[in-house]
Amino acid sequence: MRYYYDLHLHTCLSPCGDDDMTPNNIVNMAMLKGLDIIAISDHNTIGNYRAVMEVARNSGGLLVVPAMELCTAEEIHLLCYFPDFYQANLFQKELSGYLPPIKNKEEIFGRQIYCDAADEITGIEESFLAGASSLDADSAIRMVRAMGGAVVPAHVDRESFSMLNTLGSIPAEYELTYLEYSKRCHPEAFIREHQALAAYPYLQSSDAHFLWDIMERENAIELEEKSTSCLIEKINAGY
Repeated sequence: MRYYYDLHLHTCLSPCGDDDMTPNNIVNMAMLKGLDIIAISDHNTIGNYRAVMEVARNSGGLLVVPAMELCTAEEIHLLCYFPDFYQANLFQKELSGYLPPIKNKEEIFGRQIYCDAADEITGIEESFLAGASSLDADSAIRMVRAMGGAVVPAHVDRESFSMLNTLGSIPAEYELTYLEYSKRCHPEAFIREHQALAAYPYLQSSDAHFLWDIMERENAIELEEKSTSCLIEKINAGY
């Protein structure tokens, strides 16, 4: 079956996420745009995932995948997809020891807002979430896979926080099976300039920090069924 997706969305918990990126607003916008699958991938946290998932239960079939945009010690952004909330939460607990003790500067980066399924504010995160962790990319990839998850390097076409631009290549030893291109990338042109990436299947998501940036029915993925397990299996299989 063909499913339309956007697998890189930020909520108002990400410091650069707009305050309007609340659970209900995200789910309703995704439905209006005809999406079948979304992933909530805030910076170094899964704190708003459960609220979005709860809203989506009444959405008529929208699948919400638990995810995180991890910033590694090398300042590479990795999209980490988890099979369920339990494993995502386990990874969050492991990650806590690698996050820097830096306070968020709301006047510069904005608030980091926890919400419930009614879009009510339940708390403000004071630690800066978008900074680099002390967890290196190799260790992070191994940890996520050990928890039954999948890892995709984020926006490899960009100059900042890109594995390709930071390391100069996609290291073979990471055994990565998919890449992510940013919303405004033209994959065919990009691959012509980077022939070494031609063998990689790719995802193209919005990295939305504002509601209007969420993808419409622009990209689809073939899955046997609309489930997180099928999505992770496909990513890890590399087809």
